[in-house]
Amino acid sequence: MSTVELTKENFDEIVSGNDFVLIDFWAEWCGPCKQFGPVFERSSEKHDDLIFAKVDTEAQPELAQAFQIQSIPTVMIVRDNIAVFAQPGALPEAALEDVIGQARALDMDEVRASVAEAQKSEQAQGGAAQ
Repeated sequence: MSTVELTKENFDEIVSGNDFVLIDFWAEWCGPCKQFGPVFERSSEKHDDLIFAKVDTEAQPELAQAFQIQSIPTVMIVRDNIAVFAQPGALPEAALEDVIGQARALDMDEVRASVAEAQKSEQAQGGAAQ
């Protein structure tokens, strides 16, 4: 499956409308991004049940800022609207496949419970500080 170009206009629709999205944050001038591009493409061909998307950080600075992308390439995996993985650097093919396998194996009910718990404790700390 070919990759999808994410923009601020289509981001919510694509990420919210799919259970499992891999995102490559990249830029044309970035050497490591150019090395990682073919690895990402080959992986997209192996996993045609997943959405592979790219964000050009030069063309979409708002998205890069929203996700606090500080170095590129950065790979992010979003499952059920929750970022479950984010790592800067060009991953070797075997490492990318391993990360995809781990993300597939996640129990999303546990992840949601963990996120809810973290949000509760943040709110409790925020309330205590006021």
